[in-house]
Amino acid sequence: MPPSDLAFVLGPLLVLGYLSGSALGALAVCRLAGVRDPRLAGSRNPGFSNVLRLYGKRLALATLTLDAAKGVPVLLVAQAWGLAPWAQGMVGLAVLLGHSYPPWHRFRGGKAVASAFGVLLVLAPGVALISAACWALLAWRVRTASVASLASATLAPLVSLWLAPDYGGVIVVFALLVLVRHVWNIQRLGGGGERALSDDSARDEE
Repeated sequence: MPPSDLAFVLGPLLVLGYLSGSALGALAVCRLAGVRDPRLAGSRNPGFSNVLRLYGKRLALATLTLDAAKGVPVLLVAQAWGLAPWAQGMVGLAVLLGHSYPPWHRFRGGKAVASAFGVLLVLAPGVALISAACWALLAWRVRTASVASLASATLAPLVSLWLAPDYGGVIVVFALLVLVRHVWNIQRLGGGGERALSDDSARDEE
């Protein structure tokens, strides 16, 4: 694709990716369910792990589904237009940045784990499924979402070398964003302040 045509196609897709990513599934789910804004309780993170702690599996699953699915349409368009892997990755990164820094919420969003899973399902399904399995296993064993997220984000680029080498570079960028978004959690882990997924104390803060 000529550079002029690429800019004409990629620019709007980046904007659409960012805007679709900025729609936070946790807020929509909690409003529809008539429960308190997850940003006001628990870890105050508008993501599925905080919703799980606060309101249980049903609302957490709905949040995960919405956050994973919201970037899929624009990524499918990027693939249909035949964009190179790096360009598709840029669209995926726009989705993650929208989720992490939504303009409608003072640029305070989630940590992009569920959104990254949805992006990877389109770009590199095998990497997405293995990373999700790693997350689920560690979340079950250690009961701490940040540990599971950090491990799965670290694993994804390594798995991409095997299953999706064309997307290896962009997956490294996705992983770095997730790791950066978890800096505060890393500090809390070091101080023993990270809540377990089964910790009912978060519910007491409602």
